[in-house]
Amino acid sequence: MLVEFIEGLERWQKKAVAIALDCAMLPFALWCALQLRYGGAATHSVDFTSFWPVFVVSVLIGVPAFAAVGLYRHIIRYMGWEAIGAVMKGTTIATIAVIAVAYMLPMAGFPRSAPLIFWLLSFCYVAGTRFAVRAYAERVVRRNAARKRVVIYGGGAAGAQLAQRLKQDRYYRPVAIIDADKRVHGRVIHGLAAHPVESLASLITEHVVSHVFVALPSASEAERREVIESLEPYPVHVRLIPDLDALVLRHGKLGGIRDIDTTDLLGRNEISPLPHLLRGSVSGQAVLVTGAGGSIGSELCRQIARLEPRKLVLLDQNEFALFRLENELRDVAPVASVLGSVLDGALMERCLRMHRVDTVYHAAAYKHVSLVENNIPQGIKNNTFGTLCAAQAAVSAGVSRFILISTDKAVRTRSVMGASKRLAEMVLQAQQERTGKTRFAVVRFGNVLVSSGSVVPLFLEQIDTGGPVTVTHADATRYFMTLSEAAGLVLQAASLASGGEVFVLDMGKAVNIHDLARKTVRLRGYTVRDEANPRGDIEIEFIGLRPGEKLKEDLLTDDAAGTEHPKILRTAEPHKPWSELRPALDALLRACDEFDYEGIKRTIESLVEAADLAELMDPIPPDNVVPMPVRESAEVGG
Repeated sequence: MLVEFIEGLERWQKKAVAIALDCAMLPFALWCALQLRYGGAATHSVDFTSFWPVFVVSVLIGVPAFAAVGLYRHIIRYMGWEAIGAVMKGTTIATIAVIAVAYMLPMAGFPRSAPLIFWLLSFCYVAGTRFAVRAYAERVVRRNAARKRVVIYGGGAAGAQLAQRLKQDRYYRPVAIIDADKRVHGRVIHGLAAHPVESLASLITEHVVSHVFVALPSASEAERREVIESLEPYPVHVRLIPDLDALVLRHGKLGGIRDIDTTDLLGRNEISPLPHLLRGSVSGQAVLVTGAGGSIGSELCRQIARLEPRKLVLLDQNEFALFRLENELRDVAPVASVLGSVLDGALMERCLRMHRVDTVYHAAAYKHVSLVENNIPQGIKNNTFGTLCAAQAAVSAGVSRFILISTDKAVRTRSVMGASKRLAEMVLQAQQERTGKTRFAVVRFGNVLVSSGSVVPLFLEQIDTGGPVTVTHADATRYFMTLSEAAGLVLQAASLASGGEVFVLDMGKAVNIHDLARKTVRLRGYTVRDEANPRGDIEIEFIGLRPGEKLKEDLLTDDAAGTEHPKILRTAEPHKPWSELRPALDALLRACDEFDYEGIKRTIESLVEAADLAELMDPIPPDNVVPMPVRESAEVGG
């Protein structure tokens, strides 16, 4: 960039550039004056070479005159009226010299009015070039002031390429490079000096740095996570360059740079899937996914579609979600969409028979704890009795595998949502004893990052709107897993199912939610406002555990055994036989139909081991509820 080039010159070099520019402008002004005087025909009627003495004297007298009046002491970016006066004095002296030489030497045809035109043009050219440079410099400075200053972490090929491309970006301005490799220190990469990582604090202060771009695309997840953790204490917004090929400059804006997400902070290293397990219950088969439009369901569908199923059947009661997913997958695999609820047993059985489904992944569920606590009968019907309807339809249609997506909240539950999912597990375990063909299995895991309603998108939304970030309790912990990893492990667990198992996914270490919130705030470039830092940017507010929530979640009730996959464990959970479970479910369904919350609580706690529910109450007591007819049995379809 021109301004950056000029700023990089020594003072004497800048003066030399200004003198050279004047040496060109003065004779050019005289030539233009002669052209104007002769109306553009001078080249044909007059020999300009005979006027060479006045061209020479315009430079030999004009430039020293500019120096004498102090023009070259003015800094172009800060030029004012004093500089205009100096230009006027210098051009006047040069014009007098031209007049003197023109009259002293015999130069036939030299017009008397030419010196006056020369004075006007030389003044315009000399002053105009300086003010044009000043205007351009001010424009660039204003633009650079608006550009966010960036330090690049990584002095390798990725960092160098990023530095080169950022120089053309409208929104970011690279100011330095940092790297842990001592061999890089002191080098200059595309005009940026490379510093040790320890210099970041001083660089932030000196250059008012707001962003750090981590350009280490070939680093392992563990190495990248170590870098991110080292940057956490600094008040900068950390972003990642995941792939050099993704760096695209369009309309002056660089794409392919992503924010730090919680996946980068969890300390999890994903294990590559085992191909034969991944394809075992999908390839060449007809697969039905219930709740296909949800977070887990849609990711399952995406992965299944890539594994060459004979047919992929999408079932959901959300029309828009189903429509969007069908459009996304129709060019990837043979897709059929079914709009409906898993509580519709006739629809489920017809769908399974018509598409000759081999495997069902049952992801349809109401999963938000607080929402189900306020809609207890609906949550139980959908999660527990919806599973029962789907399972019985699968048995009637001769489905080979039926896999329930469950949750860690089903273990030692304190919520109706968790209890409804544990009852759904028990339904499948009891059904397994009554069928020989269909293999039922449960896959249980914790929170999924960036799924709908997950805490992570909520944190980011709260940070972007200025806070506060809400956390239930300072000691609350949760297990987390990425959406793609969870779906991949579910598919592999299905291939391990022999019938009746509860598979538990290895979720790694539990994450403290308060620590997660603080890291997220800092890595978005903000500081946490608390007692130690009352002038911070974002406050973290503790709102208390909501009804049904636990301080810490569990994944197992008993010891689990390993399987062929290192992150999939198998456990045999205790359950009641269908002969005992069926009448209890009948009682539970009657209680739901009658909005009998005390009966619901009593039945759940008698069925679900270690369940400890608070007093269940209708959030808005109705005045005119008409109870539905009492059903005789929970049995659907026989």
